[in-house]
Amino acid sequence: MYDCIVIGAGAIGSAIARELSRYSGKFLVLESQEDVCSGTTKANSAIVHAGYDAVPGSKKALYNVRGSELMEALSKELDFPYDRIGSLVICRKDQDRSELEKLLEQGKKNGVKDLRIIERDEIVQMEPHIADDIECALYAPTAAVVCPFGMCIAFAENAADNGVEFAFNAGVKEITKEDGHFVIKTATESYESKTVVNAAGVYADVLHNQVSSKKLHITPRKGEYELFDKSAGHHVSHTIFQLPSKLGKGILVTPTVHGNLLLGPTAEDIDDKEGTNTTAAGLSQVEKMAALSVKDLPYRDVITSFAGLRAHEDGGDFIIGECEDCKGFFDAAGIESPGLSSAPAIGVDVAEMVAKSLSLPKNEKFNGTRKGILDSKKLSFEERNELIKKNPAYGQIICRCESITAGEIIDAITRTLGARSLDGIKRRTRAGMGRCQAGFCTPRQMDLLEKYAHLTPEQVTKSGGNSILVFGKTK
Repeated sequence: MYDCIVIGAGAIGSAIARELSRYSGKFLVLESQEDVCSGTTKANSAIVHAGYDAVPGSKKALYNVRGSELMEALSKELDFPYDRIGSLVICRKDQDRSELEKLLEQGKKNGVKDLRIIERDEIVQMEPHIADDIECALYAPTAAVVCPFGMCIAFAENAADNGVEFAFNAGVKEITKEDGHFVIKTATESYESKTVVNAAGVYADVLHNQVSSKKLHITPRKGEYELFDKSAGHHVSHTIFQLPSKLGKGILVTPTVHGNLLLGPTAEDIDDKEGTNTTAAGLSQVEKMAALSVKDLPYRDVITSFAGLRAHEDGGDFIIGECEDCKGFFDAAGIESPGLSSAPAIGVDVAEMVAKSLSLPKNEKFNGTRKGILDSKKLSFEERNELIKKNPAYGQIICRCESITAGEIIDAITRTLGARSLDGIKRRTRAGMGRCQAGFCTPRQMDLLEKYAHLTPEQVTKSGGNSILVFGKTK
């Protein structure tokens, strides 16, 4: 019998699990995929929004601002990349400047600090490649970019190090409440828990509706992106948004924490909760709309494209809290943008709700710090030589594009909740994220997974499931 089972190991579920580990109890996270950070969290804009977009008084507004305020300190405690670069919401000459004024007032009501509207002369000083017809912009210096993989994995590792259990390839098929507790069934196992946290992303409505008569409906909203090589990473230095519409914040142009350039996302409501394919039409729209914000974008430097799904609930706001007609069932549902920004604050509140309902005592052994995988590129020449003397694996380059060593990949595989696939290694180390997109390093990574994760070649996958890479050997 668990005190709490969290369903979903994305940014929200992992943040909740980490905060639950501050309390003494028996906790489990169930994840349908083979790793943490395998759903919405792995494919988004990686923006820590300042908090001016959300309607004042909404849960989005509350959690966005609080989450943004927590993020920088968390990045230091848990050792994940974060950079407060600021953002601009741009307004063209043919657009209504009053919309920026509305965003400014909304931001002030939401408690966002240091917002102001700036004119073209200042914009050009900040962003020389800004489009020629941009007249003014809302400047939010508290906006930031983050590594969504790094953040989610850090939450999950810290939770596990503090005693939270994780089960992967454990998609929930059925939830029932029996004799005052929950019975949760996967394809292979059955679990019992006093409470449940529903952080299942686009599937959160399916799970909620199994236990509640007050139904939710989540529409997957697909967003397509283009990612540029690091050679284009300095084309802009702030996150540049367009004036938002009812479907979202429009096509953005932003640097990433790792030095790439990112364009996107589109916003297309679809029926398929697994529909993460890119399309020629979607990527064409990304390029067409991005050109309205920034000129001279170097499209020859695009190295990959991808799509992610946002969990849009019909009510348009986050659904956070205990289900009215099912005591002990806590929702963290409808988490679309600014969900990544909000994750730290949602984690705190939901964990407190669960702990209060169960009267859980504090975990006196809780350790809130975590050290990430060593980035050997950041070492001095002398430091790197000393490291290689101690561990020669750090002198063996596996991924040439990103200069990732065997030592870093071995750490990614053998550490808490270690990688079990090529994508698991990629999200932890960036091996395979460079210009050649793993064209060179895949066989070398497979060798390391065989040796350190104790997998056969036929068991090594790109991203779990049926994404196998080797179908057999010839003698």
